[in-house]
Amino acid sequence: MYQRPLNFLNLMTSRLTSKERVTRAMERRDQDRVPRHDSFWQDTINRWEKEGLEGSHAGAHARLGSDFGMICGIYWPHPFPDQKRVIAEDDETISILDQWGASTKSFKDHQTTPEHLGWECDSAETWHERFRPAIVNQEVRIDIDGARKLQEQGSREAKWCHITGIEPFEILRKLLGDVSSLMAMAEDPEWIADICEVTTDNSLMNLQALVDAGIKPDGLWVYGDMAYNHATMCSPDFYQRIVWPSHKRLCDWAHQNNMKFIYHTDGDVNGVMDLYRKAGFDCLQPLECKANMDIRNLVPDYGDDMSFFGNVDVMAMIGNDLEEIEAEVVAKITAGKEKRGYIYHSDHSVPPQVSWKTYCALIEMVKEHGEY
Repeated sequence: MYQRPLNFLNLMTSRLTSKERVTRAMERRDQDRVPRHDSFWQDTINRWEKEGLEGSHAGAHARLGSDFGMICGIYWPHPFPDQKRVIAEDDETISILDQWGASTKSFKDHQTTPEHLGWECDSAETWHERFRPAIVNQEVRIDIDGARKLQEQGSREAKWCHITGIEPFEILRKLLGDVSSLMAMAEDPEWIADICEVTTDNSLMNLQALVDAGIKPDGLWVYGDMAYNHATMCSPDFYQRIVWPSHKRLCDWAHQNNMKFIYHTDGDVNGVMDLYRKAGFDCLQPLECKANMDIRNLVPDYGDDMSFFGNVDVMAMIGNDLEEIEAEVVAKITAGKEKRGYIYHSDHSVPPQVSWKTYCALIEMVKEHGEY
């Protein structure tokens, strides 16, 4: 049975800073309350601003009482960072050739996942002749001055400040597309391994430049969607042999620089949870409910070694039924608090079907039930 340390009463009479609170949640130590953060679609923010929200995403995070501060935008190891041009346009859509050499089509008036039209990196030969040299020969291009200013702001507010990057699985999908990357995993795993290694080298070079400049983040939050709603995109064996070594490199680098490591992936990753633990991941986010991720099952098996960030089902939010929402909030926060390693977040991004009034009510529920 869990026993509270003698100094626990001190936390009941004094409030922790956000930096202290999130660090304690990552280490599964006592906190005053569950840390909080969330993500929102732009269409959601647009609706909320019509319903009384002020300040866009930052205003929503302030109302929530987010404990997180991003030091720099997501770092992407693009092969062609200056390449982004319009290739077609009509009244409703716009098509671009992006920094990955990928062509995509998007709607102008609302946010959706873009339609993928094609990828220039369509073979191992093209990778080795054009794309690989473009990445290998780059110099540091992360915005060090901007990161320093954001860290200073975050430090003044005592936020838990993190840097953000992309891992190889997400890069494969951007660079090759889903079909080509999955086919190459089966037919040319050495090519996939090279992409993983080269892009991880580039990411770590840029992230290390921040540290060398005296910037000291609290954590590295890495994004990469490696699963769909029933399983991972590749087998656990392939993941362990080809992609996992780069994940471990990123995690080890974070720990060597006194940072915690958060991994973001949508989809069902139950089949690789043991490998996440073996790599040393400190925290997993966002735990997508409709992909069979459930903190009530994860905490008993992994809660002594890993913290969990999210899992409050957005599908329970979209009906704006406060009783249904509170039942979901209570169930997930209660399960997460069991090991002291839980951070509130929706299980994806909050969709525009959720009203601002409803979300404000949800915030109050999280505050009430998130107290220790």
